[in-house]
Amino acid sequence: MEALKQRIIQDGRILPGNIVKVDGFLNHQVDTKFVGEMADEFAKLFDISKVTKILTAEASGIALAAVCSYKYGIPMVFAKKAKSDNIEGGLYQSAIFSYTYKKKVTLICAKEWINSNDKVLIIDDFMANGEAMRGLLGIVEQAGAELVGIGVAVEKGFQHGGDKLREDGYPVKSLAIIDSADENGFVFRED
Repeated sequence: MEALKQRIIQDGRILPGNIVKVDGFLNHQVDTKFVGEMADEFAKLFDISKVTKILTAEASGIALAAVCSYKYGIPMVFAKKAKSDNIEGGLYQSAIFSYTYKKKVTLICAKEWINSNDKVLIIDDFMANGEAMRGLLGIVEQAGAELVGIGVAVEKGFQHGGDKLREDGYPVKSLAIIDSADENGFVFRED
């Protein structure tokens, strides 16, 4: 998505350790109009008519997934990173290592929200090593649901999480793949 690449160049920042910050429009302050344009792009990449649930991970994927949910008229569920008192009944659980928080976390989702009748589109704002995505895939698998696809706004291609998922046969579509991010700026993978 050329507009997303340009927005990353314009508003994104590169911090030490190859950390890419797009928090000015995607995952802290959210430009909902622009996020709506991203949702439109995902609708071109996946057969939305087959999707019954959109799944994401807490917290920064929620804004993008919620806009997709609204635009497509499909319920959205997010996997939580901590069990709260208001979750009752059975849970799907998937342990991951969080690149953002540099620690292990367990994604959890109440069984009442995803089941074997669902056709799931995973949507997330960012992918680095692919750990969160693998955790979400674990929830889809535990539920016995069908995976329709994986949509990612920004993928850090140089960390190869998306490449490994594609090699494993998962239908991953990213709107912008950054192949390098350093003092020289951003280099994007060509489509």
